Amino acid sequence: MATTGHYFYNRTSLGEEGEIMAETLIGKSVGRIEGVAKATGRALYPADISFPGMLYGKAKRIPVASARLVRVDVAPALKIPGVVAALTARDVPGHNGHGVLIPHMPVLAGERVRSVNDVVAVVAAEDEATAEEACRAIEVEYEPLPAVFDPLEAMKPGAPLIHGDSNILYHIKIRRGDVEAGRRASAVIVSNTYRTPMLDHAFLQPEAAVARVDERGHIEIHVATQYPHWDRTEVARSLGVPQDRVRIVTSTVGGAFGGREDMTLQILAALLASHTRRPVKMINSREESFYSHSKRHPMIMKYTTGADREGRLTFVEAEIVGDSGAYASWSPNVLRKAAVHATGPYYVPNVKIDAYAVYTNNPFTGAMRGFGATQPPIAYEGQMDLLAAELGIHPFTIRWRNILRQGSVTATGQVLERSVGLEACLLAAAMAAGWDVEKLK
Repeated sequence: MATTGHYFYNRTSLGEEGEIMAETLIGKSVGRIEGVAKATGRALYPADISFPGMLYGKAKRIPVASARLVRVDVAPALKIPGVVAALTARDVPGHNGHGVLIPHMPVLAGERVRSVNDVVAVVAAEDEATAEEACRAIEVEYEPLPAVFDPLEAMKPGAPLIHGDSNILYHIKIRRGDVEAGRRASAVIVSNTYRTPMLDHAFLQPEAAVARVDERGHIEIHVATQYPHWDRTEVARSLGVPQDRVRIVTSTVGGAFGGREDMTLQILAALLASHTRRPVKMINSREESFYSHSKRHPMIMKYTTGADREGRLTFVEAEIVGDSGAYASWSPNVLRKAAVHATGPYYVPNVKIDAYAVYTNNPFTGAMRGFGATQPPIAYEGQMDLLAAELGIHPFTIRWRNILRQGSVTATGQVLERSVGLEACLLAAAMAAGWDVEKLK
């Protein structure tokens, strides 16, 4: 028996053509496994876990998004009674970087700060208040550097560079048919630019992690994570130890939505525990949580769309620019999905799509519900409404005449052979709205 999304199915029940004989749970009342424990307060989150002799950790950041670090002096922090450790980039024994695609976000920034996400030092103390005092005592000298916060500006020659010799992290092209032919066949053409903002997941449970060195000398980390196997890889790489000496224990998760796929406190807590040989707990405040995890990609979407006099789409030309912030996280994958979904659930014979992921000095962006498929509907549905208004037809009509149906071919060449429910969905929605669908088709 295996699970996928809302389905349970038995792999031995595949039909002759490979169709899954699924028992759907949609529409049924299904109890959440962890629901009772969460509702009664018995669920155990990382912040609830304690060990004898445990220390408390805190991270130090600086209030600028682009700077060259001149000096990070932890000596004043170490003079405070109760402070056990204060670590900088020099104390990272393995690779000083993490990231799901490119491991270039520093565990502890050593020479350069590229965003307000960056941590420059981390401390461990006998209690949380002392750890916070120690962070304030750390002296950081830095030289502010030019920064760029607009991805369109970041793409221009001469813009401050975040990594390497270009701020363009990723570019995908989708081409289908002949856009110029589609333009000539159009009765109406509409153009517009759509912008979507950066969003935070704002899960109820801010990040927390408890790390310790167990009786075998292995690192054990209790954390609410979406990616325990990859956490283990990243922690081991940064600590410079084999993966089989790292154990990730996933506790109850108080919301994630993609925001717990990147590292936040895991490596920092493990580094402190490894250094002090004592258990270490780290808990983010809500403000620290905003600094720690990824955000939803803001996107700038320039669309030009044409249709003939009957309202059938003739072409779509679009440029989508996603702000990656200072680090890659999942940006190439997110912008790839945005490009694939750029024409929406509509058949378009001629397509030209360019999607870019661009580095800036903004907070880094990554996974969030929809994973790049949620921003383009703002643009392509806006275009459909504009075209309908230009043609003087109902918004339902233009959609009905262009939706993908069984046998349709998408902009990327995929033939939709089965499970295409949009026609029935659109009809049901129109009838629920009280529209006379037979007249509007």
